[in-house]
Amino acid sequence: MIFSYSLFCLSLLLPPFSRASRDYSEKLQLQPLPPASLLASFNFRSNASLSSFEQQHFNFIPRSLGQILQHAKTRELHLRFSTGRWDAESWGARPWGGSKEGGTGVELWAWVEADTEEEAFARWITLNHALSGLFCASLNFIDSTKTTRPVMTFQPVGDHSDASLANLHLLHGTLPHEVVCTENLTPFLKLLPCKGKAGISSLLDGHKLFDASWQSMAIDVRPVCPSDSSECIVEMEQTVDMVLDIERSKRPKGNPIPRPVPREELVCDESKWYNADHTCYPLDVSQGQEWSLSRIFGRPIKGTCLVEASDEPDAYPVCINIPNERDLFTSQGVIEHKDPLGFSRCYTLPEKQDFELVHPKQDSQTNSPIYPPPLYAERSITGHGQERGGVRTLLTNPSLDSAVEFVYLESLPWFMKPYLHTLKVQILGESSQSSSIIKDIYYRPSVDRHRGTQLEVLMMIPAASTATLTYDFEKAILRYTEYPPDANRGFDVAPAVIRLISPTSHDTSDSTYLRTTSLLLPLPTPDFSMPYNVIILTSTVIALAFGNIFNLLVRRFVAADEVEGYSTVKVKVFVKARLAVLMAKLFRAKSEKKTQ
Repeated sequence: MIFSYSLFCLSLLLPPFSRASRDYSEKLQLQPLPPASLLASFNFRSNASLSSFEQQHFNFIPRSLGQILQHAKTRELHLRFSTGRWDAESWGARPWGGSKEGGTGVELWAWVEADTEEEAFARWITLNHALSGLFCASLNFIDSTKTTRPVMTFQPVGDHSDASLANLHLLHGTLPHEVVCTENLTPFLKLLPCKGKAGISSLLDGHKLFDASWQSMAIDVRPVCPSDSSECIVEMEQTVDMVLDIERSKRPKGNPIPRPVPREELVCDESKWYNADHTCYPLDVSQGQEWSLSRIFGRPIKGTCLVEASDEPDAYPVCINIPNERDLFTSQGVIEHKDPLGFSRCYTLPEKQDFELVHPKQDSQTNSPIYPPPLYAERSITGHGQERGGVRTLLTNPSLDSAVEFVYLESLPWFMKPYLHTLKVQILGESSQSSSIIKDIYYRPSVDRHRGTQLEVLMMIPAASTATLTYDFEKAILRYTEYPPDANRGFDVAPAVIRLISPTSHDTSDSTYLRTTSLLLPLPTPDFSMPYNVIILTSTVIALAFGNIFNLLVRRFVAADEVEGYSTVKVKVFVKARLAVLMAKLFRAKSEKKTQ
């Protein structure tokens, strides 16, 4: 009887663990980058059936986020936290094709179900306020002035029926001034099943993540319907990408102050004509540097998190892109799987012990390939003065044989008023403006203090060409109460979003995205010391006038002889005595002058 009861209890425990391999997976991808950097991409995927999600039976998808999406009628959500700048010239193409990347600060876009645009915007505001409290971010500041409705840039990634698409409204908002820090990482980790205590998430430490040269955190929730007509699922994907400087990350905690490399340890490029004893051009030594997970992240991987041993790709949660000819050392009991192409290998994680990965110092002439991005984009502000300015975007197609088609999205604040007739696109090296580059334009003008400017341009750049997109704008004058505390620093302008359109694939989930850097816009700033001086002077005058009037109204005036215990004779005697003393001093002074 006891044995049968034990089997019954075991049967109740087995289904959740068997479902764990299908409903939850995690992956860590490591990629050395020049010069002396390491790209670490963390991916966590949780699934739940659509019926259980609608009935609020939450298992791997957290209840805190699921109830927010249900209350705000949000059918698809994409949230990004990003800091730093991706160096495309050195690091190549972005991870995940840029689909998991956001602009500097916080970026959010979602498809909300509603009958009218007013109802959709009300639910959008509810979603922003709820996510603001969940992730300890300032998402509640995304109001109508920071909200746009893109038409060509974003497409639904999830599977939606035609009936539901008719009532879905896309809303997009950005906060380029938001500072991403540890208080945003903590709620991010709490959404994971193991809460950052086991599995690859145990490597995520705020001190290492926010010390990276570039980092991005992403959360994507979407419905997915399998092709075999089985039940649809709700998929939540969490992604963390960071580029760590190897030398900076290896500094010990007790001595984190950077110090120059000793002269005898410098590795210089002797082929440079200016190479000498007092000049050195450092070589790229990232491919042969010594590093390990414990030294880079400060700790090894703490076991596994709901991952079973199998032959599926999810059974190898740690992968690194280095040539197979290089040496790598791991913990005992780890299974290694090498890619047939010879540039990647993956490892399993031990269940009850730490996983360590060591890359010893070694010399190798073979490096993993770094693919260039399909498009280079740089944006800057031109002009001078406090009244007008301009924006110049440099777009380069590195391909030698094929043109690139993309959508360029600008979300400008309402106080930055562009002149649409000044919009020009020109190929460098050509004297005249090419009319065949711009295919379509969607423009939504701003309304002062109600909404910003939305500009979407469908463009196509020929092969091996560089195009410049320019336009002029006018700066508005704000009210003195609308300036932030650091008004002289300037105002942040959200990065431009670029979606590349593939001529062969129509799958929106495989779209490639780029983000430019944010801009710093100086506006006419009043002298805030003058209102301060006026306030101080006015307050002083009011205080003096009020004090005198208050004394006249409240103080009681009486005759001296009416005061009890007051004698005029004593006053007269006191005054005469003081006068006699003064007269004696005067006569004495005169007599002394005469004797002299």
